[in-house]
Amino acid sequence: MTKKIEDTQTRAKITLTDSRGDRRYEFPILEGTVGPDVIDIRSLYADTGLFTYDPGYTSTGSCESKITFIDGDQGTLLHRGYRIEDLAEHCDYLEVVYLLLKGELPNPAQKLKFEQDITRHTMLHEQINYFYRGFRRDAHPMAVMCGVVGAMSAFYHDSLDISDPRQRMVASYRLVAKMPTIAAWAYKYSMGQPFVYPRNNLSYAENFLHMMFAVPCEEFEANPVLARAMDRILILHADHEQNASTSTVRLAGSSGANPFACISAGIASLWGPAHGGANEAVLNMLQEIGSKERIPEFIARAKDKNDPFRLMGFGHRVYKNYDPRAKVMQRTCHEVLDELGLRNEPLLELAMELERIALQDEYFVEKKLYPNVDFYSGIIFRAMGIPVSMFTVLFAVARTVGWIAQWNEMIEDPHQKIGRPRQLYTGYPQRAFVPLSQRG
Repeated sequence: MTKKIEDTQTRAKITLTDSRGDRRYEFPILEGTVGPDVIDIRSLYADTGLFTYDPGYTSTGSCESKITFIDGDQGTLLHRGYRIEDLAEHCDYLEVVYLLLKGELPNPAQKLKFEQDITRHTMLHEQINYFYRGFRRDAHPMAVMCGVVGAMSAFYHDSLDISDPRQRMVASYRLVAKMPTIAAWAYKYSMGQPFVYPRNNLSYAENFLHMMFAVPCEEFEANPVLARAMDRILILHADHEQNASTSTVRLAGSSGANPFACISAGIASLWGPAHGGANEAVLNMLQEIGSKERIPEFIARAKDKNDPFRLMGFGHRVYKNYDPRAKVMQRTCHEVLDELGLRNEPLLELAMELERIALQDEYFVEKKLYPNVDFYSGIIFRAMGIPVSMFTVLFAVARTVGWIAQWNEMIEDPHQKIGRPRQLYTGYPQRAFVPLSQRG
């Protein structure tokens, strides 16, 4: 059978040719606000008896969304139409949270009320304290995050009805507000230190740093440069369209699962080294390289098609241009290193030299393998004294609002159906059963 697809202005014509001759079908072409148009193939199987085959869904639009748009060729990332560079430069994280959840940037009165509403939800139910004690002290913080967030449905029964807009809002606020507390407590538990409770007089980023690094025996005041850096990191990771973890949240939510279970599923997906674990992989790679003198050796290995070694933190699945988040993160990285006087720290010196060489190397420039957001975020976290095991946890804290916004949008979509991908089956056809006594 041969297939031919012809695009027209409003329809896509598909001709299937086999022993029965030519069969022609037409499917609508849907236009987005920006970005490529899509062929609406919802009736493809009913009309033709065929499915499409698209591993990784690289050419498949799984939903309609108004939240985030990425143009990988141009290096553009928009949240509700606003450039990520503008949001990172001029907004704080909770402004971006408001934008993603509600569709517009808040005015001063709306921002103040929203901050107060989030602040009132930052504390955890006191019995969750005991839930932590069921984990081993050396449990990975992401394992703790999956468990605790999933267990929130057992503590907050008044926000589980996904058909009630108000309950969805309460669940959304709770997740955004409590995620830094959950994450900081996971860190404290792994360190054997007492939990630090949130403070209502601190900003979102300051409160997170306070719960991470304060101890009861002395006062803690967050460095404003580091607090701003943390705030900016949260903004840059807030949402990123239909990535693996976001798609996981939507797929889990399509079955009607409660919001806490859906976000826990997203955390589990984010944990993978090809997704949220990439910044951890960057630090591991730098430790493997070891010294600036060995950089040329590893650059040569990265260019060798027969060598499995990859330069982690360079290039991106979507961006074929400089990741716009990386430009902001690069500046933030240098601000943090200057503030902490860590320009001469060996591993960070190594990272900066690797960055310099890669940005000038023809091979990387030609293939558009620029340093991405994961390259710089790992360096910043290390400089701030955050252990590698917490890197992906911080990603989860930031991405929570994106997951929630996408989940809410899916629930409100009248075309939403339970996710049910199809497959190309290549196993045995139906076989006759052989009783155990007759099997040789």
